[in-house]
Amino acid sequence: EGPNSASRNSLHVWRPGTVRDVLGFPYCYHLFDRVGKPRVVHKEKYTVPRLPAILELCIQAGVDVERYPTKRRTRPVYSIDGRIADFELDDEDGSSEAETSPEAWSCQSPLPQTSSACTAHAGDRTEEITVREMSSRTLQSWLEMRSGGVRLMRKYGVVTCGYCPDVQVGPKGHKVRMCKASKHQQRDGQHAWQEATVDDIVPLNHVWHVRDPAGDSVPLANELKRYYGKAPAVVELCVRAGAPVPAQYRSMMRLDVVPPARDEYDLVA
Repeated sequence: EGPNSASRNSLHVWRPGTVRDVLGFPYCYHLFDRVGKPRVVHKEKYTVPRLPAILELCIQAGVDVERYPTKRRTRPVYSIDGRIADFELDDEDGSSEAETSPEAWSCQSPLPQTSSACTAHAGDRTEEITVREMSSRTLQSWLEMRSGGVRLMRKYGVVTCGYCPDVQVGPKGHKVRMCKASKHQQRDGQHAWQEATVDDIVPLNHVWHVRDPAGDSVPLANELKRYYGKAPAVVELCVRAGAPVPAQYRSMMRLDVVPPARDEYDLVA
């Protein structure tokens, strides 16, 4: 896949990877009031901030982030003739209206920077942790994030486009016309929203799981791909660093299966 894949005979062009290649989170628009204004229109494309979808899901579930304020209600909201009736009074100083304006988003203060002393202290603590312990903690945190995302998505709506990987956390999808997938001209760039899964907000970038390639000069063969294991990139990275293999990925990360040679793969049933 990708541009000019036919000229390359579908071969990859490898380059050094980054953290985003191993663990990349899709971004979505932040909703200040997911009940009163659940949709972002096209003219607000550059005024409403975007943040990782998993972070937006946690904010709507109750996490307070100073950079991304959100409206919390203490009284029920009623729908009368299709209109939302909010009986909760705003603040007397009008801070709610000021936070919803586009100018307020651009004036938001950036995240606080840590001091050099704190950074040095954190570096000392990191040196005390071994690579095996760090990989185990990272893998456990990733598994807890996925399981927590599944539980939150049962209560808070998350939608994804049926044509492209764009996601939106909230009861409805946004109206920003930026879909460039198949037949987007017929939809005027609008997304085709449908219910999302946890794989849409915490994507699984699968990689091949084989024996350590550093000690084997034989590259992976396309004819033998049915004999190779597969695992998410973050799981493969943590397991290579010394973390134990999770139970749910143990069947796909076995190394006791001996693949046939390239000249005898067609002899195997």
